[in-house]
Amino acid sequence: MAIFGLKLGASSARVAEAKQELLEAIAPLKRGLTATDEDRQQVERLASKLERMNPTKRPLASDLINGQWELLYTTSDSILGMSKPAFLRPSGPIYQVIDAKALTARNKETAPLFNQVSAELIPESDSKVKVQFKEFKILGLVPIKAPPSAVGELAVTYLDDELRVSRGNRGNLFVLR
Repeated sequence: MAIFGLKLGASSARVAEAKQELLEAIAPLKRGLTATDEDRQQVERLASKLERMNPTKRPLASDLINGQWELLYTTSDSILGMSKPAFLRPSGPIYQVIDAKALTARNKETAPLFNQVSAELIPESDSKVKVQFKEFKILGLVPIKAPPSAVGELAVTYLDDELRVSRGNRGNLFVLR
């Protein structure tokens, strides 16, 4: 439908197309584990394009942020387990559970080790939090208190009801569904 020469719905169509392009680019990359430099550059370009269309201007104030998110792609070597032998790297889904009202987050690996980390979220703006890690669980059972120096930052740069894009203070990109 066009009104005064403007196409209605074009913006949502562009967003849907940008999301699809990003999802197609990351699908074969095993969360980023097999990404080449060229792949990473393409994903960066597509993520940046989508971030410019962010429909949620205050993501930390939105209920959309809450719930369990599956990690689809990251540039974080530590999350990908790049320094570990292949058989110890996360092979199953990795989830992040966020409760913005309680200001908590929990990252959960599935197979093979079922490791977890819990954190307190300290808002710095409507889209950025300081992440104070509190506890690590090895094999999902053995708790280890995180040192006070275990701190990061996370900016939510795109959020809708299906997809979340975030960036960490070390320059890492995270795409979650």
